[in-house]
Amino acid sequence: MFKTYMRILRFASPISRYAVPYFIYSVLYAIFNTFTYVAAIPIIQSMFDPSFSWKPVNEFPDLAFNSDFMTAAVSYIYSQLFDEFSHIRMLALLATMVIIICFLSNLFRYLGAWTIENMRTRTLQSIRNTLFSHVIGMNIGFFSDQKKGDVMSRITNDVSMVQFCITNTLQVVAREPFLIIGYVAAMINISWELSVFAVLFLPVVALIVGSIVKRLRHPALKGQQRLGEMAATLDESLSGVKLIQSYNATDYIRNKFYAINAEFSQIVLSMARRQQLASPMSEFLGISAVGVVLVFGGMLVLKGSLNAASFIIFIGMFSQITRPVRAIIDQFATINQGLAAGERVFAMLDSKSEITDKADARKLESFESKIELKDVRFSYDGDRTVIDGVNLEIPKGKTIALVGPSGGGKSTLCELLPRFYDPISGSIEIDGIDLRDYTQESIRDQMSIVAQDTILFNDTIAANIGMGRRDATREEIIAAAKVANAHDFIMQTPEGYDTNIGDRGMKLSGGQRQRLSIARAVLKNPSILILDEATSALDTESEKLVQEALNKLLVGRTSVIIAHRLSTIHNADQIVVIERGRIAEQGTHTELIQKGGIYAHLIEMQSFE
Repeated sequence: MFKTYMRILRFASPISRYAVPYFIYSVLYAIFNTFTYVAAIPIIQSMFDPSFSWKPVNEFPDLAFNSDFMTAAVSYIYSQLFDEFSHIRMLALLATMVIIICFLSNLFRYLGAWTIENMRTRTLQSIRNTLFSHVIGMNIGFFSDQKKGDVMSRITNDVSMVQFCITNTLQVVAREPFLIIGYVAAMINISWELSVFAVLFLPVVALIVGSIVKRLRHPALKGQQRLGEMAATLDESLSGVKLIQSYNATDYIRNKFYAINAEFSQIVLSMARRQQLASPMSEFLGISAVGVVLVFGGMLVLKGSLNAASFIIFIGMFSQITRPVRAIIDQFATINQGLAAGERVFAMLDSKSEITDKADARKLESFESKIELKDVRFSYDGDRTVIDGVNLEIPKGKTIALVGPSGGGKSTLCELLPRFYDPISGSIEIDGIDLRDYTQESIRDQMSIVAQDTILFNDTIAANIGMGRRDATREEIIAAAKVANAHDFIMQTPEGYDTNIGDRGMKLSGGQRQRLSIARAVLKNPSILILDEATSALDTESEKLVQEALNKLLVGRTSVIIAHRLSTIHNADQIVVIERGRIAEQGTHTELIQKGGIYAHLIEMQSFE
């Protein structure tokens, strides 16, 4: 736990920028807050003590933290302002002082709260940025193993809970203890006998409420797990709402969500029951203590060892001292929840699925000659071998088509080229240099990918096309759209290139989305192009338009195509048949047809699945 807490604090660096002013504000707040009560003693004495008589004071008394100093200070100020004593004037002066002291107390309370809020917000911003940057850089396998809802829950809910480790800890260390010290010091000054009797009751409050708080950690962990499941179900349901409705599966999905939500709600209620019990329990114990103190203190007043005014103020301060004690206990509960959330956040940060560049990795400035795959092997997490000893040469400017049965390894092979994964043995080289010796960013600068599952964002058409080149002009975006056969349909949308296409481009047809994806690739003007089933999900008319756009895009580029339609691949310079992670056949369309092997059979079936 301590390591987790220290790691959280590193995100608030430099911590002194926040902790030092907060410490100062907390001390001043505690001092003025306590003086608010001490200043009331002269008021009560002047109003209700028959023996009270005012005496002029011509010298300011020595500073002391007690009621005698406050009475003498008030008398000195009154003596400087007025010549004769008047109860009305005295009350007006005392009321003014109380108002000023109360104002200063709350001013420093506000400044401390603002300092903490600034620290909390900046720290959470830093943690979220770090976690998101780490997650977005993970290899594709990480997202296959993780639920999207869990990832979202870590970045949003868990990071938000981490704030309790920041704000509450400083309050536990600084503000609340200073308040307790101030109250106890003032109470001891009023009556040490009554103070000892009263303070002995505080550990009882802490032990009872602490036992309630201690049981919150496990339900908090389960609650976050269920929240992640709920977010995952929600994301899947909204993404696949058409499929769900088409299969009349709404009741199934609805009941699944209801079940998770019910369990989550039960956990929340269990936690709330314990949390809500802590405050009433401590308040009840505090009031019970006040009742006992009233009896004991009343005896002291009757004996003449404590005056009535001081006793009333003592009761007021004792009733207040239970508040910071109760706050500290409550804060320990939320700190525990925050630390548990921090552990989950750091567990994700510590995951090693991220592909990192070597310290001396070079930048791929340009693609000059060829791509070579040399005895490449790959498997997911040491599981079944997906790519098994592939050797392949892709000359610059040539088009290589990968075909073969489903699950043979075609898509995996293409995902190795932009370093979504690294091979477990063998190498992939560009211009004779291993991909792992290049930076990932520079490799991907040379490539564009057009896949069957077109990824578009809830933004304008222009922003989606310009994603690969943020500095592109409107004229360049329009030119790319024309090459992709997309300009005409774009101009028919309500706001042209400034039209928002909705979540995942749902306002567009499949063919329109695909042409935007091609326009994005055209604008980037890559040296290497990867097409993964780019036309497989389109109708005949859309396929024709997309294929025309692809033919323009392929000219002069090194291209790797995965396809199942003859119209897409029969003009490729080389066709490579991948089966069970190996190259089963290789040659031109004519050569492979004459061979009469796997490729010829697939052509006969007209389905490269």
